[in-house]
This record gives sequence, C-alpha cells and structure tokens, in this order.
Amino acid sequence: MSVTDRSHKELHQQAAAEAARRYEDSTPERERVEGRLAAGVRFPDSPDALAVRADRILDRGGLSPSAVVADIHREAMDLPDANERIIDLSNELQAWSFLPRGVRAGATVARITLRRDGRELPHGTGFLVSPRLLMTNHHVLPDVSFARTCFAEFNAQVTADNLPDTVVRMELDPQTFFAADRRLDFALVALAPTLDGPAPGEIFGWNRLSVQTGKLVLGEKVNIIGHPSGRLKEIALRDNAVLVRLDDFVHYTTDTEPGNSGSPVFNDQWEVVALHHSGVPKKDDQGRVLRKDGRPWQQGDGDDAIEWVANEGVRISSILKHLAGLDLAPGRRALLAEMGPDAGLGQAMATAPAVPAAAPGARPESTSAVPGVITPPVTGAPVTVPMTGNETGTQRPRVGLRARSTAFGGRRHLVFLHGRDQQEKYPDDLRLSWTAGLNRGLTLASMPTLDPEDVWFPFYGTKLHGLVSGRESTAEPIGLDQVSAAAAAEVFAAESPTGSYERLLHEAAARAGMPQNGPATTEGFGAGLVGALHRPLSWLAARSDLDEWTIATFLRDVDLYLGDSAVREAVLDSVMETTPTSGELVLVTHSLGTVVGMDLLTRIPDGLDPLLLVTAGSPLGLDGVNERLLIRGPHQPPRVRNWVNVWCPTDAVAIGCPLEDERWGKLGQLAVSNGRDRAHKIEEYLGHPGPAREIRSVLPQQA
Repeated sequence: MSVTDRSHKELHQQAAAEAARRYEDSTPERERVEGRLAAGVRFPDSPDALAVRADRILDRGGLSPSAVVADIHREAMDLPDANERIIDLSNELQAWSFLPRGVRAGATVARITLRRDGRELPHGTGFLVSPRLLMTNHHVLPDVSFARTCFAEFNAQVTADNLPDTVVRMELDPQTFFAADRRLDFALVALAPTLDGPAPGEIFGWNRLSVQTGKLVLGEKVNIIGHPSGRLKEIALRDNAVLVRLDDFVHYTTDTEPGNSGSPVFNDQWEVVALHHSGVPKKDDQGRVLRKDGRPWQQGDGDDAIEWVANEGVRISSILKHLAGLDLAPGRRALLAEMGPDAGLGQAMATAPAVPAAAPGARPESTSAVPGVITPPVTGAPVTVPMTGNETGTQRPRVGLRARSTAFGGRRHLVFLHGRDQQEKYPDDLRLSWTAGLNRGLTLASMPTLDPEDVWFPFYGTKLHGLVSGRESTAEPIGLDQVSAAAAAEVFAAESPTGSYERLLHEAAARAGMPQNGPATTEGFGAGLVGALHRPLSWLAARSDLDEWTIATFLRDVDLYLGDSAVREAVLDSVMETTPTSGELVLVTHSLGTVVGMDLLTRIPDGLDPLLLVTAGSPLGLDGVNERLLIRGPHQPPRVRNWVNVWCPTDAVAIGCPLEDERWGKLGQLAVSNGRDRAHKIEEYLGHPGPAREIRSVLPQQA
C-alpha cells in the first residue's frame, strides 16, 4: 500500500519531533560545546578525534603541504596543537580547487519531483552515491509505491550567467533497488538510465561515501547543496558549525529550509558527512512548536512559519553500517558494491565446491597467471613463492635475527614481534620494512633514525603456519577462489579448539556497533549454512579497511594460539630462541604479536628488565582474547615500566581499543589514522610521529 499525502506529512512531522527530542536531550553537551566555542576553542572535540581528522585532511589533500609546513614550523607546537592548527588551516585556507570541486559535487544533486493529479510538485532533494543509486530521506520516499510516482531532475539550477540550465529528468527504478529505514530516515533507490544511454552517475558523477572516521569534528564548518522549498539548486556555504555529534546523528547551525530534506552535508573537502533530514523546531515550555513570531504553530501554517533553531543530519557512517547488515539478494548486493571500497559494502564472494585434496607433499597449483604466486589452502591471500636466495640455489634462512652486540650500548634491546601470515617472508626483509616504517615516523618527529641491524627480530611465522595447517581439514582444503570468507569461517568455527572462534567474531562485531537483534544474512549460501557468521564478517569489513578474508583468518589464528596449548608453547619457544636474556627490553608488538607478547612477558628471565611495551593494532580489548592469556583478563603486563597502545579506528583487528578497563593499569593510548587500505599495516603504525617518538625516547644515541 502506498503512503498517502497525509501519512507522508506525518512522517515529516515525526522526523522533526524526534530531532527536537534529541536536540533537547543533548542540551548539556551542546551547551558545553557552545561554551568552549565562546571561550575561543575552535574545535571543542577530543584529542583522538582531532588527530584522526587532521590525518584525514592531510591524507586526502585537503591542504597544501607547503602551507602546513610553513604554519606548523613557525612556532613550537605539541601534537594536539598541531592537529588543531591543521584543521583550522583547512577551514581558513581554501585552494582555488574548492570551488570547482564544489561544482562537481553539486552536479550529483537532484530535485525529487512528485507526479500527482496531472501536476508535478517539487518534493525534496536527493544525490547520487553510485553510478545507479540515489540517496534521500525515508520521509521523502517512504516506500516503493510512492517512489514510482516520483522522478529526479538534474541540472535544476541557473548557469554562471544566471540563466536556467537544461534540466535532465531521470526516472526512479525502485523495482531494481529500494531500501529505506524510518529511524535513520534514509532511502536508497535505483535510477533508470536513459534509453540506450549511460548510467546517471556516468553523466553527473557520484559521491564516494566512506564508512571511515575523521570526516568531521565539533566546531567545523559544513556545506549543504539542495533544493529548498523546491526552488532551483542552492548552497548553504560554510556559515555554520557542528554543535553535537551523536551516535547516529549530528546537529549543526546551517541556514536550510524544509525542501532541503535529502540533501548531502559536505565537509570542506567535499566528502559527504551526513544526510540532511530535518530542522529542529523551537518549542515553548509546554512542548508546542513555535512560529517565527513567537506564537504556537498550528496545522496549516506551513513549515516556512516555524522558528527553526538548528538542523539535524544522519551520519553517513551509520547509514552504511545499516546497509552492510541488510539481507539482500546477490544482484542488489552487487549494486551496493558499486558505491566503492570506502563504503565498506563490497560484494561477498560466491560459494563454490571445495578444491579436491592435493596429494601428500604436493605443492598447490598456481591459480594465477602471475609467476611465483599461489593460492594457499586457507590463508585467504595470494602468497609470493620465495625464489632462491642466491645464484647457488640456497635459500636464505627463515629464523629469528639478533641485533649486533654494540646496539644501544649492548644493554638496551629493541625487539620487534610480528603478527600472523608471515610464513613465506624473510625475517631480514621484515626487519628492514619495520625499521623503514619506524624511521619514517622518526623523521616526522625530527628524531634520529635507526639501523635495522640494531633490532632483534624473533620469527615464528613458519612455525605458526605449520601448526595451523596441521589443524585444517585435509579432506577438503578451502581455496580462496573457491568459497566465501563466511564459508571458511564456518569451517574455522567447527575446528575451533574450545569452540570460541564464533564468540570472538560476534564479540568483535558487537563492539563495532552491529545491532544484536537484526536478521542473519543468508543470501547466497544455500540452506543458510554460513548465515550466522556472514553478518558479523560483513559488518566488521564495513566498519574497517580490512576485507572479510583477512578478518576471518586473523581471528582463526588468534583462536588457535589461545585455544591450543601446543600451538602456544611452540610459538613462545620459537620467540624465546631470539629474545635477549639480560639488560633492558623495549618490546614493539603488532597484531597477533601483541597477544604473544603479553604471554612472553610472563616467561622472560629475571635478568631482562621490560622498560617499554608498545602494542599496535591489537585485539587485546576483546574479552575473548584477554580472558585466555596466560595471566587471564585485563592486567598490567608483568614488570613493564611503561606501556603504549596504538590503534587505528578503521583497523578491525583493533576493535576493543582504546583499552578502557581499569584493570589494564596505567598506559598511554594513541589513536592514529592509517592510510586507506593500510589500516592494519605495522609500517603505517610506526610511521606516525607519536609511536615513533615513544620508542626512540627510551633508546640511547649510538656512538
């Protein structure tokens, strides 16, 4: 049944009423922010939020590097001040490209028009988020039937000469795709291409939505492009400020009108940060909506008469997370995947029969045309087959590496402890890569760099791989090109030593915000064999920069290490073979290595004094991990004098960070923003000046 005009108005009024309630509930936070703004604090947000935002601005080219260097180095600044100054510069210094990029973003915005009784009535605003999908509000397009009565008008605007532009009509195609949610007040609908023509996004462009954090901080400016009251396209440009950021909504003081429902809210880099959905009406003590003249508003006065005190938008990351959890047919899931990798909605791989078992001792056959690349049974990623180490055909050894005896005076030892999936790599290459990452961070921190030969590098990659491979089903090994990550996860869950793999996966997804009462996703998996694990995997992948295979196999290796005493003992013994036995220890750990490192600290000899522990990209915040350490539960690592935990919000392995349980004791926590598609890379973690400074500050200068 289609939504009537009356119920449509009720939806609009309900959205405004709920926005007003959230506005009222957030009054203490808003007053705090307004007070700090009045006191001269430009961006009254947390240090972590400022750090992530500053890194994203630099990473996305939001500022000229020369402008940053000239301003930041003009006076001595600590890191929080520098981050705030970078954000401030991005608000003050707009390159010429700000305008043409805004024009490009504006081309994606369309007026949604309703056909009724032979008339065409302007109804709202929408914007392209993929070549074929348009986003607007649920109260603009409540259902499929209503969407069939509407169409989109692009170029409903004036030209640079203030003449009407040529409007291009596009029909909505809700039969191909339609998704909506009343609470988040969004609708996503397909557009029909012109006859024998390209997709709408190929004509007008489309906005690349991102599930990642760092797109906006409190006090920052936003821009809105839309069709207020159905007029030709207009822009509310930077005369505004973000006041409150809630879990799913954001409040800002932008001068918009009701027809802007469904408009994109942009930051100054023209990234969509929110979907504008409602004004916040002013109310009296009795809860009545007020007119601009101060009298109570009544039905029939019209929205234009209301005294609007703020506006509310739905956070784009919340919408993307909702879409990631939908149970969709493969064709519709593929349409979501067209939104691009930043949206975190990539299509899952289809299920296929398992690969027949190879003969004992036989090498897997290559499934790639690239020489030296094979598809291993379960690891989930192509691995380069190592070639001979020299012209005589001998292989370089894959064993742990000791630092030279004179490193840091011979008494202080820097040890790097790696994570999983290192079995086909050479320890000397890994040590070089880790040190290169650290030296990048040291350079940014204006501190002396290090020589790789001054670093200890225990290596357990080959040992762990052999133990993990021995646990896998030998009857039907899983090929990466044969099944989905969720199908493999079901096998991992079945082979979990203590049955805890599924718990780890669901805990990680829950901590990443996955609703606990949503439907299981079962599309594409026959009788729903992998439905229970597909949803949390998809959610985690949407929440982060990691794909489903990486997440699934990482949790498998963590589960095996913690759940099988033979695996744990063998890994620890392998690490102990190349760990110093006396002096002072500076232990830098990554990924699974942070878990191994916590256990290792219970085994080191009394003559070795742990001066500093650094954990990067760590899963220690998950109860399913810390409760199974040798010393169970959150705890201060034995004898460690200083501990720094480094994490990236888009790293699914670091879900559970920062480590907030008081039982962890005193530790420093650094939030960093790693490069796109490199959220979990140790080189990215060490390449930030904060972690690099912590490590270098405890290492003496070399003679």
